[in-house]
Amino acid sequence: MVADIVRDSTFGQLVNWASKGRLFPYADQRADYVVPEKYLRRRNSATGSPLDSPFPRTFSEAPTLVGEPPAAPKDADDIEKQKALSTEPSPEQPPSVRYPWLVDFDEDDQDRPLNWSSRKRLFVASLISLLTFGVYVGSAVYTSSVPGLMEEFDVGQVTAIAGLTLFVAAYGIGPMVLSPMQEVASWGRNPVYIIGLALFVIFQIPEILAKNMATVLVFRFLSGFVGSPALATGGASMGDIFPPQHLAVAIGAWAIGAVCGPIAGPVIGGFAAQGMNWRWPFLELLWISGFAFVVLFFLLPETFEPTILVRRAERLRKLTGNPLLKAPAELDQGDEARLSIVLKETILRAFQLALEPALFVAHSYIALVYAVFYLWFEAFPLTFNEIHHFNLGLGGLPYLTFVVSAAITFTFYVLYQKYHIAPRMARNPDLPPEVRLEIGIMAAPFIPISLFIFGWTARESVHWIAPTIGAGLYLPGIFLAFQSILMYVSMSYPKYAASILAGNDLFRSTFASVFPLFGTKYFRALGIGGGSSLLAGVSILMIPLLYAIMKYGNRLRARSRFAQA
Repeated sequence: MVADIVRDSTFGQLVNWASKGRLFPYADQRADYVVPEKYLRRRNSATGSPLDSPFPRTFSEAPTLVGEPPAAPKDADDIEKQKALSTEPSPEQPPSVRYPWLVDFDEDDQDRPLNWSSRKRLFVASLISLLTFGVYVGSAVYTSSVPGLMEEFDVGQVTAIAGLTLFVAAYGIGPMVLSPMQEVASWGRNPVYIIGLALFVIFQIPEILAKNMATVLVFRFLSGFVGSPALATGGASMGDIFPPQHLAVAIGAWAIGAVCGPIAGPVIGGFAAQGMNWRWPFLELLWISGFAFVVLFFLLPETFEPTILVRRAERLRKLTGNPLLKAPAELDQGDEARLSIVLKETILRAFQLALEPALFVAHSYIALVYAVFYLWFEAFPLTFNEIHHFNLGLGGLPYLTFVVSAAITFTFYVLYQKYHIAPRMARNPDLPPEVRLEIGIMAAPFIPISLFIFGWTARESVHWIAPTIGAGLYLPGIFLAFQSILMYVSMSYPKYAASILAGNDLFRSTFASVFPLFGTKYFRALGIGGGSSLLAGVSILMIPLLYAIMKYGNRLRARSRFAQA
């Protein structure tokens, strides 16, 4: 398993390419490999019956290719017919069904991520979570540097907090451009992940060495932009390796890792900023993201099936000299495969789909919850540093209440999926997507309850444990609301799930990013109790809209030109 993981990683792929398959070889690059008959025997373009077999069976028999690979025709007309099969399929049969030289996975093929062992899948899932954590921690770790930035560069709080705003906005904007690149079969997920993470690490250096506030703000935006695929496409990577019946739990586990990033930020950065200076939280982020880069560069395998098959087809064409061997993605390529077209469709559809009534409410609810979360974080230093007189380092420790709450919430979520959703789907595989919203509606009251408890216990006469417990109750609401809504929209519009999720990321991140700019003034003007109560009231008003989606969502989808029945 370890050898396969290293071979399929970015490091292994580079070594394999540089050594021409001698190091970290695939099965089809070894000398004893026997080419399957289906890739050797030519077939009649009209009947599909086998003809002669002019191609080598083993690696050692493969020709040395110079320039263009040798053709494998019986005659010119035969090649034209073969090409026609791949480019002009009938409506009844897609090209991958009719094409006789199709390179696909074998039964129980271990190169296919869905066939990996449980241990390998869990290991790769942990790497994806590490990637997400390594980027996501960069949002809140910045808050520990704000006082130092204000003092050294003589800027106001709004200007200093803009570093958080730009980072959050950038990882909402970035997926609109970078995530579609991961859907191009010739590239796959890893190049975007690894190159983006490498740039993320590099961009921390100018921030650490910054001589003015402008440098910090520019590279905060760039860091959020290049790191954004980890936050937007991590769920898609989980979908590559886990079957549908386990996907909800897998994405839930990945989301817990994502939640722990901003939670751990103030804890990690607080003591460093207090003991040293504002540059040290950035230095810690450099260490964390740098560690993640090294681990992922050597150990994260490619998980996108079309990319795996394209690379296999390339190796088999070289081995057999048969230029007609094609992966399904290569047959389906056309205008839709051009990146500019993919980008245009992703961005255009994201806005078109956002106008769908059910999706508009879903996006709005998630954006509100996300915005409240970031705005509410501004009340923590006011509560624990100013009211309870914690120092900068200790002031970050109350955030750990979310870790405890996350462990309990995720355990409940797993049991809910296993003992409630799974049996219902076993009895009726065609359950409507609105079923996924049930747990979100049940969890939604946790958000206003948490805000009320936190707001009205945030006073010196009440022990600090009370607002800490109140804060912990927020996580079940935000986590389960996210999971239920994202699963709902993905199941309701499966063909356009990528555009929907990219759009959701864009809208919630750009909307939430501006709230920290006025958070401190907001809570000073209304008080922590009054400010939290207002946010709780708005959250309560949104719950009936979530219920309306669950009740009337099927009727709304029936009128949509995007949804599938």
